[in-house]
Amino acid sequence: MKKGLFITVEGADGAGKSTQIDFIMKYLQDRGIKSVFTREPGGTKIGEKIRDILLDRENSEMNYMAEALLYAASRAQHVAEVIRPALLEGKAVVCDRFVDSSMAYQGVARGLGESVAVINSYAINDCMPDVTFLLKVDPSVSKRRIREDECDRIEQEADEFHRRVYEGYIELEKKFPDRIIGIDASKGVREIGLEIGKHLERIINAK
Repeated sequence: MKKGLFITVEGADGAGKSTQIDFIMKYLQDRGIKSVFTREPGGTKIGEKIRDILLDRENSEMNYMAEALLYAASRAQHVAEVIRPALLEGKAVVCDRFVDSSMAYQGVARGLGESVAVINSYAINDCMPDVTFLLKVDPSVSKRRIREDECDRIEQEADEFHRRVYEGYIELEKKFPDRIIGIDASKGVREIGLEIGKHLERIINAK
């Protein structure tokens, strides 16, 4: 693989992203592909401080647009400091959440619409994922996988909010079929990993 490869993993909290990210990292490492794992919000010193603000349960009064702008600010720093430099070095970047999260959570579930796309077009500066694995599981199932006392500010939102997030992801999958690969996350862990592996093999060979 001569060019950098940007892989993002999306889905509701509790969809099993962490497990499959571990699989992806091992898959890349086993093939000798230098790779970087990172996450959003966060991924940088500045971004992690923004993450603390965004996910703090005490910040329940946060304005929706302020929330969207904070996510975008963290992302702008993330792209400039971590993601783009790694890609220019020919590395694979595996990111837990990226711009699609903002589209689903703030654009659809918060009702901010296209303003989120505009904000983030400046934040990412044309740095879009090569492939996005969307782990799809009904929000009523995924939410049960998270202990209530461990929920952050976003996770503790009402069921209807998480239903709209899920619907937002489905809309994105339909809108960007060449980039977003939907995966049935209700399957077994190994079965999901094998499916992702087949897609990765095809993508890496095309590089």
